Amino acid sequence: MAFDFILMLTENDRTIPDARARIDEALEGGVRHIGFKDVGLPFTELKGLAEAIRAAGGRSYLEVVSLDEESELASARAAVDLDVDCLLGGTRPKAVTTVTRDHPLRYYPFCGSITGHPSVLEGPVDAIVDSAKRLADLEHVHGLDLLAYRFAGDVPELMRAVCSAIGKPVIMAGSIDSEARITAAAEAGAAGFTVGTAALAGAFPAEGPGFAAQVRAILGFTTRARMRSTAPRRIALAAHDTRKAHLRAWVSRHAAALEGHRLVCTGGTGQMIAEAAPQLSLRRLQRGSRGGDQQLGAMIATGELDAVIFFADPTVPHGGEADLRALTRLAVLHDTPLALGPSGADMIATALLAMPEG
Repeated sequence: MAFDFILMLTENDRTIPDARARIDEALEGGVRHIGFKDVGLPFTELKGLAEAIRAAGGRSYLEVVSLDEESELASARAAVDLDVDCLLGGTRPKAVTTVTRDHPLRYYPFCGSITGHPSVLEGPVDAIVDSAKRLADLEHVHGLDLLAYRFAGDVPELMRAVCSAIGKPVIMAGSIDSEARITAAAEAGAAGFTVGTAALAGAFPAEGPGFAAQVRAILGFTTRARMRSTAPRRIALAAHDTRKAHLRAWVSRHAAALEGHRLVCTGGTGQMIAEAAPQLSLRRLQRGSRGGDQQLGAMIATGELDAVIFFADPTVPHGGEADLRALTRLAVLHDTPLALGPSGADMIATALLAMPEG
């Protein structure tokens, strides 16, 4: 996630009655990440919401609001049955992951001590950070959900402490109702944030009336905040053999901007980049001919990449042409930026690697 806005079709911890109609307005506004809770509507209507989000090329989220274990496990089973992309919230990851571990959804439980309805986050910052570390160490936990603005202490300090303590994405949730709070989440290193009630209530200044205008306004704030984001980007790098020199030159030119970000490379490309720019953080996959391209495809499908840069050579036949077609299809399907040459890669660098101000 490259600091994404997740629209929650919820109010007072329940999915709103007219959620299906609101999806169409939300899509008109341009949002792609849309969530709801497993309470407020019958299961058949929730399934219709998930299918509508998927049909529009969006990413679906189910948020857990239950405080007892039986209800939380029921929410996890609902997430699996609804086939959502992400499950947010909950406080019992060891129990929940027995339900979710064999499903492709991504799981982001709450860290810290959560109490009450609406939920609040309690405890000192150090205890919340310790909780975040323990959760992030669990194999089937893919990130964390932090109720930052439901915390009575220093919220920016809390967000920075949690984001810097773990290597997995953190989503900020609860009471984000202003551009200032969106920007603060980005500056702290969040991977995304949720807004529900505030958007439905028209809390954000927008160019016009209506829900779609609210969505457009929040997306505009998100774009500005993304330029101040401190979260490391996850970028895949690969190249056909005849374009590896071009990619090496591109990486060398952007080496300073790439520092601190997480680069994922197919085997041969990774070895080349490690030699050319040893200061960069690299994760090497298999060589393309041994399945590396398929590994990249799996990471696109599970939302683990913010962009893919693949320097392709269309002038000569390649055994990997089918792999590139498959990567292109997945990038389009999951709306992941894809660059096939230096100019497109420059645009991705400009959009994703801009350094925060100050």
